[in-house]
Amino acid sequence: MSAFHASAVYLASQSPRRQALLTQIGVPFEVFTLGENVIAEIPQPNEAPLAYVRRMARAKAIIGMRQLRQQQLPERAVLGADTEVVWAGRVFGKPRDRQDAAAMLQALSGKTHEVISAVALCPLLRKGRALRVIDRVVVSRVTFKILCDEDIGHYLDSGEPFGKAGAYAIQGRAGAFVTHLDGSYSGVVGLPLFETVQLLECLNA
Repeated sequence: MSAFHASAVYLASQSPRRQALLTQIGVPFEVFTLGENVIAEIPQPNEAPLAYVRRMARAKAIIGMRQLRQQQLPERAVLGADTEVVWAGRVFGKPRDRQDAAAMLQALSGKTHEVISAVALCPLLRKGRALRVIDRVVVSRVTFKILCDEDIGHYLDSGEPFGKAGAYAIQGRAGAFVTHLDGSYSGVVGLPLFETVQLLECLNA
């Protein structure tokens, strides 16, 4: 199947990066906004980072399907995704403020960290049948150069770190910090495209 013939889906994410990536591969979609505070985006006690990211992606897909049914919207499959930066077993979410962003960048400076990206699909099933969700998880490894205080200060001044997991966007100015990438570039951006197409192929199987 060509990605350009994919069935239309709901994207349970307001991320412009994920929207751009779906557009890039020709997938027709409509953004579906989940209700506020329906998912607590924090790891559970002793939850491994990979398990947390997978759980978040699956929750977004299945909660999205439940909500669109409650709102009696036209039904189609729902796509959920989550991406987190992990170093030394710690999940680096979105920075709270400038100080938090600076601390994240200092921690990642000169080191190799993981970016875990999960994508989940809740297919459309006949009413009355239990919802199900299928998923894929990708772990990429990103190495940063050693960042000096000036590097970090200028990057913070750009405003780009805010609203980004790990306080950076590889597709933006932080691309200049990356000395090596082992894994999925699109996964680091926010949506692993190869794995997303694998899931979408299931809709036409």
